Amino acid sequence: MRALFLSLLLVASPAFALNEGLQCVPYARALSGVTIYGDAHSWWGQAEGKYARGNAPEVGAVLAFPPHGKMRLGHVAAVRRILDDRTIIISHANWSTIGGVRGHIEEDVRAVDVSEANDWSRVRVWYTPNEALGSTEWPVHGFIYPKQRRSEADARKAVAMLLKDRTVPTLPASAAPVRMAELAAPAIKSAALKTGFGLSGDLLKDIDRKAAKETKATPAPAKPVRLASVEKLIAKLPKS
Repeated sequence: MRALFLSLLLVASPAFALNEGLQCVPYARALSGVTIYGDAHSWWGQAEGKYARGNAPEVGAVLAFPPHGKMRLGHVAAVRRILDDRTIIISHANWSTIGGVRGHIEEDVRAVDVSEANDWSRVRVWYTPNEALGSTEWPVHGFIYPKQRRSEADARKAVAMLLKDRTVPTLPASAAPVRMAELAAPAIKSAALKTGFGLSGDLLKDIDRKAAKETKATPAPAKPVRLASVEKLIAKLPKS
């Protein structure tokens, strides 16, 4: 029953942070069907001769990160959608620290190619606590392509099986599941995409600004009708 609930939750909440105390490797493996084990930093080397690799994003592929800075074991994420030649939507685990807690599953978040050559060698990734793209430019090995793209139903089933026996960690009140920005439109609509990607400070600020605007706007409350205005309208009605 719990596995079914989690499966439905993951389907119904496309931009949701769910804490399961989960590492990135088993989650990426479940979504992609790429059957590589071991720390994330070893995936790129292990994939050689077993899976095709490249620097072009494809839905269902695994985005592989080498160790960088404090991320000593590397990272892997599953590509869910491609928005444009600079922007993809990924799902991954154990990336953002939310409420001081790691291990969250983050679904449908943005990753943007910020490499000079548009070769996906460096990316910036959505960071939930800031509700914006993170400022760090992360080096990337590239993409590992599964032999056969896993269907959405099979991916969800694999994730449900992964989570079915897990005990959800006790979270502080400040670390409740976080609703992230809905990603309905590409972040970049610039002529720079046609002429090459200039990494000016203004352009990076523009990426952040547009990503931040993706949070759903709170509807303005209905303007109350003044009673006096209503009475005046009634007075003007023809007498029957």
